Amino acid sequence: MTGECEDTAPLPSGHGPTALRHARRALAAARGELRNSALKLLGYLLFAYLVLKLIPGLQQALRSLQHVRWQWLLGAFALETLSEMGFVLSWRSIVDPENLLEREGRGRQMATRAAWAQLGGGMLVPGGSLGGVGVGAWILHRFGMPTKLIAERQFNLSFLNTSVDALALIVAGLGLASGIFPGESKLTLTLLPALLAAIGIAAVLLIARRASAYAERVGNEHPKIARSILTLADAVKDTEWLLCHRRGFKSVSGALVYLWFDLLVLWSSFSAIHAHPAPSFAVVVMAYIIGALGGWIPLPANIGTIGGMVGMFILYGVGHDAAVAAVLIYQAIGLLVPVIGGGIAYLFLRRHFGPVPTTSEQWLVES
Repeated sequence: MTGECEDTAPLPSGHGPTALRHARRALAAARGELRNSALKLLGYLLFAYLVLKLIPGLQQALRSLQHVRWQWLLGAFALETLSEMGFVLSWRSIVDPENLLEREGRGRQMATRAAWAQLGGGMLVPGGSLGGVGVGAWILHRFGMPTKLIAERQFNLSFLNTSVDALALIVAGLGLASGIFPGESKLTLTLLPALLAAIGIAAVLLIARRASAYAERVGNEHPKIARSILTLADAVKDTEWLLCHRRGFKSVSGALVYLWFDLLVLWSSFSAIHAHPAPSFAVVVMAYIIGALGGWIPLPANIGTIGGMVGMFILYGVGHDAAVAAVLIYQAIGLLVPVIGGGIAYLFLRRHFGPVPTTSEQWLVES
C-alpha cells in the first residue's frame, strides 16, 4: 500500500523525555475531547427529552421510549461495542500496521487505546466517518508519527468506511428495486440512490487517477496544494487496493463489522419500541446511509443526522412516531458507547504515562 513504507520514521523512545512529552500532550488532547464528548451526550439526551415532551405530536414516541426493556438495552450496548471494535480493527490495520505505537515499552494495547480515544473524541465533529480524523490525527501527531503519513492513512480509513457504506447502499437499493428484498420498491427511493452511489465511486476513482498528474504540473508553483492532492489521491488508491486484494481482508472485515453491527442496533430499535410493522433490514440500510448525510450539517446534538434518518424512514413508509423513537434511542447508544470506551482507554493511557498536566501546566510539559 502507498504510504505503508514511506515516511515511516521511528517514534520517540517510549521511556525518554521526548516520548513522555509527546505522550502527555496526546493525553491532554484526548482528555479535552472526551470531556466535550460527554457534555455533548448529556446535551443530546436533554435535547431529545425536551423535543419529545414539548411537541404534542411526539407524545407516542415518548411513551414508546419509556417502555423499552433493559434487556434490549444491554443487547444493543453489546452490538454497538462490537461495531466500534470493528472500527478499532480497521484503524490498527490501516493507521498503524507496523505497530509503531506499541514499540519500545508503550504496551501491546497502545494502538487499540488510541483508536478508542479517537472514537470518543470524533463524536464532536459532524461528517460521518470523516468526523474523527482531526482528533485522531492530533493524537497520533502528539505521539510523534509523521504528519503526511497520518493524513494519508486517516483518509484511507475514512474512504474505506465510506466505500463500504456506498457498496451497501448499492446492494440494498438494487435488491429493493428488483423485489429481492422486502420493502419500498419505488425507483426514486431505491434504484436512483444505488446509481448515484455507483457513479460517485466511479468518479472518485477517475479523479484520483488523474490527480497525480495534475499535482506534478502545479507542484512547483503550489507545493502545498500539490502535496494535499497527492495525499488524497494516494488514500483513494490505497482504499481501492484494500478492497481488491487479499491482504486488505482484515481492514475490510473491520469496516464491515463497524457498519453492520451499527445497522443491527438501529434495526433492533424498532423491535425494542414494539413498532408494527417494523421496516425491513434493506430499508434500514437505505435510511441509515442516506439519512446520515444530514450529519454533515454542523448542527448541535446531532440534529442533522437525526432529522435525516427520521425523514428517510418516513419516506420509506415507517410511522413518524416509531421512526423518531427508534432513531433517538439508536443515537443515544451510538454516543454512549464511544464515550465509555474512549474514557476507559484514556484511563489506561494515563496509568501508563502518568499524570496529565492541566492547561496552566502545559508549558512545563512542552518546554
